Amino acid sequence: MSDTPLIGVLALQGDVREHLIALASADAVARPVRRPEELAEVDGLVIPGGESTTMSKLAVLFGMMEPLRERVRAGMPVYGTCAGMILLAEKILDPRSGQETVGGIDMIVRRNAFGRQNESFEAAVEVGGVGGGPVDGVFIRAPWVESVGAEAEVIAEHGGHIVAVRQKNALATSFHPELTGDHRVHALFVDMVRAVN
Repeated sequence: MSDTPLIGVLALQGDVREHLIALASADAVARPVRRPEELAEVDGLVIPGGESTTMSKLAVLFGMMEPLRERVRAGMPVYGTCAGMILLAEKILDPRSGQETVGGIDMIVRRNAFGRQNESFEAAVEVGGVGGGPVDGVFIRAPWVESVGAEAEVIAEHGGHIVAVRQKNALATSFHPELTGDHRVHALFVDMVRAVN
């Protein structure tokens, strides 16, 4: 692979376009991924925000859940924002009926922990591994991480709650950096993909 990795954005639901733009600005080739054969072609994957229950059900419906789990278990770099963080958790507090996760990060998450849609907010967040000062985090019905296992590294907190975690090749944030025009978190992920490939 060249220095320009091919990174997919899971395009079942959510803010796919914004992630494609952020990845391209971080020197990756980015493309939407909807089918297992598209997943097989990428060096890394972003799981965007959206509605985690719907995304889980669509992943099963499109035959993507098992291929996703297999690639993540095999070490494919993956980055989840908001609902994507929930999908990367090993366990969800108060899951909806039938809600499944991909797994990959030993953490327990709480859905909609920061409140409803009308309680959305922006905040400056210091993220470990991201230089140049705090990133602007957009929190929209965002989860937070209740606890992490020994393998997972907490890389950001806000208001006393864990909002960003990294475990080996997996990265997750409660917030949406793709909505701010600040692409440093995506650059961190692109570097993670380069390091593996």
